[in-house]
Amino acid sequence: MRQRVVPSPALARQVRGLAQVSPHWRDFALVPLLLFPLLLPAGLAAGKAQDSEPYRVSVDVDLVVLHATVLDRKGRFVSDLEEPDFEVYQDGVRQSIRLFRHEDIPVTVGLVVDHSGSMRPKLSEVIAAARTFARHSNQEDRMFVVNFNERVTIGLTGAQGFTNRPDELEAAILQAPATGQTALYDAVAAALERLQTSAQEKKVLIVISDGGDNASAHSLSGILKMAGQSSAAVYAIGIFDGDDADQNPDVLGRLARATGGEAFFPGRLDEVVAICEQIARDIRNQYTIGYAPTGAAQPGVYRAIRVVAGGAAYGKLSVRARSGYIVGGEPSPAKREIAK
Repeated sequence: MRQRVVPSPALARQVRGLAQVSPHWRDFALVPLLLFPLLLPAGLAAGKAQDSEPYRVSVDVDLVVLHATVLDRKGRFVSDLEEPDFEVYQDGVRQSIRLFRHEDIPVTVGLVVDHSGSMRPKLSEVIAAARTFARHSNQEDRMFVVNFNERVTIGLTGAQGFTNRPDELEAAILQAPATGQTALYDAVAAALERLQTSAQEKKVLIVISDGGDNASAHSLSGILKMAGQSSAAVYAIGIFDGDDADQNPDVLGRLARATGGEAFFPGRLDEVVAICEQIARDIRNQYTIGYAPTGAAQPGVYRAIRVVAGGAAYGKLSVRARSGYIVGGEPSPAKREIAK
C-alpha cells in the first residue's frame, strides 16, 4: 500500500540537527508482527536561511519511526523513561536512536462497528464506549466511523468526514441498521483506505465485532497483508455470545498483532466502555523512537526489530510494539465498492 504522510512540526523538531523536514514520507511495507515502524525519509533540500528559519541545514537521512508502549510487571504504563533507557536492534545490530519523544500527539482514529443482526442489542453499549473513548482522547484527534453488516458504509459524510465530538460519533453509529451478515474484512479495508486521507502522523483503528466474517470480498490473508503494510495500529474488541456459531476471536487477535495493537475479549458487555477508555490511555502514553537503519536493503527484504526498555527504578519492563518490517511497498488488495 502506498501512502503519503506529512510529519508534524513537533516530530520534525525532534530530529537531531534538523530544523525543517521534507513533506514526503518514503513508502514501505510492514510485516504483520508487533512494532509500529514508519519509514520517514528526510531528504532535505538545502536553502537560504530566512528570517523565520535562521538555522536551516541540509541533511539526508532515513528514519524508521516506532511507536511503543512500555508496561511494568503489574501492567501499568511507564511514562518517565528517557532516551538512554531504550535500546533498538535491527537484524540483531544495535541502532543509534536519532529521535525520541514521549508526548500526547493528535491521532486519526477509525471506529469500525459491526452492525450485523446479532449486534442489535449491543449497540447501546458500543455507543457508550465510543463516547467514552472520545472524552478520553486528545482534543485534536480526528475520528471517523465505518459501519458494516454485509455492506460497508461511512458513518460521517459531511464536508470533513471526521469529528471529535461524542454526539456526532453516536449519530454516525446509529444511522446504520443492525441487520444481515458480517463483512468484517471489507470494513477494515475501507477504514485503512480512509486513514490514507489524513496527514496526521499517528493512525489507529478500533474494530468492534461479535463474529467472524461471512460476507466479504476480501480474504483474511489479503486484509492481514493490507494491515501490515499500513502504518495504523488495530485495537480489536470481540463481544461474543457463548452460542454464537460465527464467532472468531482468532481473526481479531491476528489483526491486532499484525499492527502492534491489542485485542480484548470482555466477559461482559458492560466492560466495553472501560476497554475503550484503556485504549485511549494506551494511545496517549506511547513513546516515539526513530533510528536511521544501518546497511542498505533491497525492496522486499525483511528487517527484524527489537526494542528493549529498562530503568533503574524498575525491574523487567515489557515493550509492546511491532517487531519488523519489509522494505518497499506492494499494491493493496482489490477494492470493494463502498456504499455512501
